[in-house]
Amino acid sequence: MPLINVIPGDKIPTAPLNVRLPMWRVPWWLLVPYWTMRGLFRLAVFLIGYWWATGPAGLLLWVWGRYGWPTLVVAVTAFAVVCGSWWRLHPTSWLRFGWYPTVARLRRVWVYQRRWASAMATCGLAIAFDGDRYVPRVQQVRCDRWGDEVTVRLLPGQIPDDWAAAAHRLAYTFRVRDGRARSTDQPDRVVLRFLRKDPLASVVGPLPVPAAPDFTALPLGVREDGEIYRLRLAGSHLLIAGATGSGKGSVIWALISSLASGIRSGLVELWVFDPKGGMELAAGRPLFARFAYDDPDSMAGVLEEAVKRMKERAARLRGVSRQHTPTAGDPAIVVLVDELAALTAYISDRKVKERIRESLGLLLSQGRAVGVYVVAALQDPRKDVLPFRDLFPTRIGLRLTEDEQVDMVLGDGARDRGALCDQIPETAPGVAYVAVDGVREPVRVRLSYLTDDDIADLAAGYALAGGAA
Repeated sequence: MPLINVIPGDKIPTAPLNVRLPMWRVPWWLLVPYWTMRGLFRLAVFLIGYWWATGPAGLLLWVWGRYGWPTLVVAVTAFAVVCGSWWRLHPTSWLRFGWYPTVARLRRVWVYQRRWASAMATCGLAIAFDGDRYVPRVQQVRCDRWGDEVTVRLLPGQIPDDWAAAAHRLAYTFRVRDGRARSTDQPDRVVLRFLRKDPLASVVGPLPVPAAPDFTALPLGVREDGEIYRLRLAGSHLLIAGATGSGKGSVIWALISSLASGIRSGLVELWVFDPKGGMELAAGRPLFARFAYDDPDSMAGVLEEAVKRMKERAARLRGVSRQHTPTAGDPAIVVLVDELAALTAYISDRKVKERIRESLGLLLSQGRAVGVYVVAALQDPRKDVLPFRDLFPTRIGLRLTEDEQVDMVLGDGARDRGALCDQIPETAPGVAYVAVDGVREPVRVRLSYLTDDDIADLAAGYALAGGAA
């Protein structure tokens, strides 16, 4: 008779606890076929999934077994000669269709898949639910000269910002220089960009001056993927922010260079303000339609003249066109201010300061449609220094001194999405992050650098007829 448990005090008998788990004994003649089929299935998945490796290996084994090792050596040598000839005769197509796809497949297996599950867990990107762990899947790996692009399928509940916050950790995990995440057209995908080599490590020289300026794609420098970075100025204003020595001059002169042919032909007028006495921009004076640098009162007058031109043009285009098209008789006007804070915050005369702020506010709020664009550079991005930063749709953040300043310049959340302006080294002037309204991820670029001789040649070759006023 089994023992019966009794709860002290209540004297109520209870049934004995069953703590043994049920066991099913499966005969070996059933287990052998099961494990055989399971092994064959996994082998088939492996052979099909890695066809790019198993196919050539199987072909080589077949040649060896059918014709012997001398024929195998001849076949391998012939294949190497074909690849070498392809590389020598047309290296671009060889890299695109031969070398980089092979490197991408090898890195996917050896670098990413080998440590993927552990990396997702340690970076907080794996999800545990109902006793199971779910890991995001790698969809594709692409390689180029500078790094890798890993396309990942998001788990339910994840957004690209989650990956942007972890991209720096992932870069260290996979032993690469830097990492960033960007969204794609597919809402359940994110692309991780890992850099093995930085294309922006060296100085970018002057770019060729376009035959005619394209306001939708002005060449200013080099992007992180090694391609030319082109800025859209049409319908926009540009804010440039950076600490001393960060390369604000590179942005300004790169922009002037991209507009130089339009300046010479009369399609563009540069109205330049240099509150630091003209020291920074005086070398380009032959290119400027207006050049104000003496005193705040005169600069306020030139800004008011720009507002007057803007209003006259708006009245002329009203009911005729919604967008200004530059012509030699009616050019685009680019108002360029080298140090905006000197006009908006550091002027002691209150009346002059208010005149300047009012003119800038009107130009920024009404000038884009009529072809009047404001390009402003400054060092201090605080709100009291720049009260109308939200009126700049395009912003360039160079090296900044504090991490809080990144969001001040490029917009809320820009640093979390990879714009690490505060981590740009002092030895890399001209490296910047560009943020555009409507585009989620900032773009890392390096602006071209013009020496004093380059600026002198530019001013001599593309001088405006009649010079600056």
